Amino acid sequence: MPIVVDIDVLMAKRKISVGDLADRIGITPANLAVLKNGRAKAVRFTTLEALCEVLECQPGDLLRWEPETS
Repeated sequence: MPIVVDIDVLMAKRKISVGDLADRIGITPANLAVLKNGRAKAVRFTTLEALCEVLECQPGDLLRWEPETS
């Protein structure tokens, strides 16, 4: 998938656990894991906003596009 999710990178930089981040943004740890591992098909803007607020970042810090290699 050409959209890469870098939530785990920011979590490591901010030294925050999956459980703590999930609590602070209001989703379950399982749903955060789906987002974090790039398996989500969509993300709500409210969730993206909460992630940016808690991780003190911009949406582009969390998501990036990489071309597919054939």
